[in-house]
Amino acid sequence: MLELIERLAEDGPVSDTLVLPFDTRQKSRFRSVSTSGVELAVLLPRGTILRGGDRLTSADGVVVAVHAAREAVAEARSEDPQALLRAAYHLGNRHIRLQIEPGRLRFQSDHVLEDMLRSLGVVVTTVQAPFEPEAGAYAQAGHGGHGGHHHPHEGG
Repeated sequence: MLELIERLAEDGPVSDTLVLPFDTRQKSRFRSVSTSGVELAVLLPRGTILRGGDRLTSADGVVVAVHAAREAVAEARSEDPQALLRAAYHLGNRHIRLQIEPGRLRFQSDHVLEDMLRSLGVVVTTVQAPFEPEAGAYAQAGHGGHGGHHHPHEGG
């Protein structure tokens, strides 16, 4: 079994490919099988979230590219920018992982959330697509995960 222990920063040639849904890409330790059939153990630092396009390496220099798998996700669309902003607000208020693109929002399917958005006048469908949610402002600023900030509604 090939152990992948580090995410590479630079581009370069790869030996194999690993296609994963988001639920797996947000785990730092898991087993999988590459597209060529090689058994892999991914052993990364806790809190690592893999993105499509990331490259992982083993101790002996084997490089494997990560691709985001196409998966069933809810897609919310509206011609009304305010309705879409309202939908994003309500999903964010529930701490839902959200992929934001021009004219649409994507999130992991949940019939309660989908019905809520429909009641706001947003069209919601299920599509097969790679799911790449926003990393969040704290993760993008290099502050790690959720633990480094405080929400007023959480008390304390």
